[in-house]
Amino acid sequence: MISIFEVTGPVMIGPSSSHTAGAARLARVAAALAPEPFSHVTFGLHGSFYDTYRGHGTDKALLAGVLGICEDDEAIRDAFVLAEEAGLTYDYQPITLEDVHENSVQISFQLQSGTTFDVIGSSIGGGQIEISQVGEFEASFSAVLPTLFVAHLDRRGMISEISSVISDSGVNIGVLRHSRRTRGGDASTVAETDGPLNPDVIEAISNLPDVYSVRSVNLSI
Repeated sequence: MISIFEVTGPVMIGPSSSHTAGAARLARVAAALAPEPFSHVTFGLHGSFYDTYRGHGTDKALLAGVLGICEDDEAIRDAFVLAEEAGLTYDYQPITLEDVHENSVQISFQLQSGTTFDVIGSSIGGGQIEISQVGEFEASFSAVLPTLFVAHLDRRGMISEISSVISDSGVNIGVLRHSRRTRGGDASTVAETDGPLNPDVIEAISNLPDVYSVRSVNLSI
């Protein structure tokens, strides 16, 4: 089934649902996933994102997104000025990514600790997005539902403990995905939930043994 909103496109600042609205949404999710404040962002543009990023306003949309500006906000047009006011520097580079949609970007955040944090995602049409990598972990989520990303040690019982905290809060888990680099090493869990998680739930998961970091994405706010 296809939603009418996928046909008409989202409420947005144009000119393109894929190159403008989707780009802003994608960058807003990426910034929400960043584990700490950042001072510089490099946008690695793949495929048609690089070919047309100036003409379609993808450069402004991506920058606006990492500043937290929504895809229907006219402030997208002032992204360069707003970034300067915020003290955020940025650059755009061509990049070739493997096995991704033509409208894809690698967003690299220079964090205040001096480390770099990368998010790879795609704008797949109609303002919809797909996140395929968070940090060093593979991922697959659209952020349509409230989404929780947990980085943790891969150990027995961890996924059960995370899901139990969410379930005990009265919120249903729609989708749960787990990714790990090596058995017993670093891992991640993505939980897409039917409702938003309150700060107490997020704090409880943060306090679980062997949890490194927890990031919550809720595009409805």
